[in-house]
Formats: sequence, structure tokens, C-alpha cells
Amino acid sequence: MRCTRSSRSRGLEWWTTATARYRIVTSRLTLDECGGGDPAATRERLEILRGIPLWDESDDAEALAELLIDRKAVPASEPRDAWHIATAATNGVQFIATWNFKHILNPHLQAQIAVTCREAGFTPPVICTPEQLKATEDDS
Repeated sequence: MRCTRSSRSRGLEWWTTATARYRIVTSRLTLDECGGGDPAATRERLEILRGIPLWDESDDAEALAELLIDRKAVPASEPRDAWHIATAATNGVQFIATWNFKHILNPHLQAQIAVTCREAGFTPPVICTPEQLKATEDDS
């Protein structure tokens, strides 16, 4: 999780209602990433994630992560980002809420991520920011 101060505050607003509207899941990798950095921010991130169930990590997810990298849907330098997308897709997660614009929410990579997931037999998750989810909740 890569957050700036302003994205953190906007994201916290989304989290206040997210668990009432969505079935929230996370991964061991996300917990590990949230556990690093500034101690105050770490506590805040881990507090938000406390009690959220972990999704299954499988051989299918590992294979899809490798395929995402092989097909250049995710840069080879970012295997953790490929893992986030792959574990979401193999667990049937509908949305990935992220602020990672460089590799996960990169509009130049979105089509290749979707095609790669579909060709591997998985529905690609919709990748967006928490703010995008919040702004469109009344439309669904």
C-alpha cells in the first residue's frame, strides 16, 4: 500500500462505509506491505485491516502472477504487484482498491492485465481507487 497523506485521509473516508457495502478481503502480502514505513502510519493501516479475512494463496495465483509478468501486463521489476492482481483474480475478487498508479492502476497496462486474466480462465478484477468506488456506489 503506497499512500500519501491526502490519499490516506480520502481512503479512510471510504473505509468507514466499505465493510457495510462490500465483502472486504486482503492478502498476507498486503499486511506485510502495510507493516512497513512510518510507525504511526503503520499502526493506522494495520488497524484498518485488523479482522479482515485473508484470501487463499494458490498455485493458480502463482502461475497467473508469472503469466502477468511474462506477458508484460505487469513489469518484471514488480512481482508483488503481479501477485496482488493474480490472487485477487483467482479468488474471484470483483474490485482491487489501490493508489498504485504506476503498475496496478496504470491505464496503459489495464487491457493487458484483463486479457491475460481472461486467457488464464479468470475474470479480471476491476482496478480502481477507493475514491472511484465511493463516487459510484450510488450508481450501482
